[in-house]
Amino acid sequence: MQETKRKLKVLFLCTGNSCRSQMAEGWARRLKGDEIEAYSAGIEPHGLDPKAVQVMAEAGVDLCGHRSKHLDEVKHIAFDYIVTVCDQAHESCPLFPGKTKVIHAGFDDPPKLAENSESEEEALNHYRRVRDEIRTFVEKDLGKGLENGR
Repeated sequence: MQETKRKLKVLFLCTGNSCRSQMAEGWARRLKGDEIEAYSAGIEPHGLDPKAVQVMAEAGVDLCGHRSKHLDEVKHIAFDYIVTVCDQAHESCPLFPGKTKVIHAGFDDPPKLAENSESEEEALNHYRRVRDEIRTFVEKDLGKGLENGR
């Protein structure tokens, strides 16, 4: 009988759980679903950002079933890793019991970048850039961090 390897439980934490952490959860489920059980939450949830949903759909990742969650909703889960994807979440990250490791991977805030955009396309391009940076992190850097932490 083949032994199944336990998936690592990873929480992507952001302030609002509206954009970056949602993108990271989506990418982790899509790209690393065989080794990671991905979650996302926020310290002050703001609701799911429609532009984040749109640009992720362009890349083939469906966030339509996601919703913005408060950290309290997942605090009962024994996470192996917490990945903070914004500086404010990193600074406010609560302590987790056990052997939970915190990894900080700060990404620019697409809604903030898009505030002064002169067109919808320009605004979406900010989201696309951050989406692609998060994908690269999940594919390459996150994998290295998890391998080193095992």
